[in-house]
Amino acid sequence: MESPLIELLVLAGIAVFLILRLKSVLGTREGFEKPPLTSAETRNPQRKFEVIEGRPDEDIVAYVDEGSPQALALSEMKRAEPSFHVAEFVQGARGAYEMILMGFETGDLNRIQPFISDEIFQSFVDAVSAREDQGLIIEADFIGVRETAISDATFDKATSTAEITVRFVGELTSVVRNSEGEIVEGDTKSIKRQKDTWTFSRQMGRDDPNWLLVATDA
Repeated sequence: MESPLIELLVLAGIAVFLILRLKSVLGTREGFEKPPLTSAETRNPQRKFEVIEGRPDEDIVAYVDEGSPQALALSEMKRAEPSFHVAEFVQGARGAYEMILMGFETGDLNRIQPFISDEIFQSFVDAVSAREDQGLIIEADFIGVRETAISDATFDKATSTAEITVRFVGELTSVVRNSEGEIVEGDTKSIKRQKDTWTFSRQMGRDDPNWLLVATDA
């Protein structure tokens, strides 16, 4: 076999290896990374909100009532960290909801541990261990987030600690199988609507941009 042909085959093999490596890296999502934009969002890119003195902050009143305690708390968060945007937080919360929910459903807790409090993580560990002791396995597919709404927001000026509570309505398919592989709960073809209320916390002004899940109340 001639030398140029050998070199060509070697280069082709290297190219295939690099493509596979890129897919493995680009296919992961961590923290509050923004989910892929829909076609509608691509056509209408999110604009940055500018606060005009004497007028309501559109970035805030789009999610909570003007003048409400929640609106005042969100305003304080912006004062503590001017780069903070409520719209970006909500978008990130949707991505975090999918990641954490599916991590719990499938039992893959190591991946989500950095983004949940120690108390929440331990409760997840206990629940996953209990179903494993019973020989139960959950198979789930996430369909999407149907609704997202901010239900509460607080800000502690003394510690610069922000907490935002978000209501989610998610859709997924989920079945529970026993040790023999038989379905004991759920239906692979039935979409389940799940409602959750989660509270995220973060100290504003810190370099770490990740919000921590500190409370769940389904």
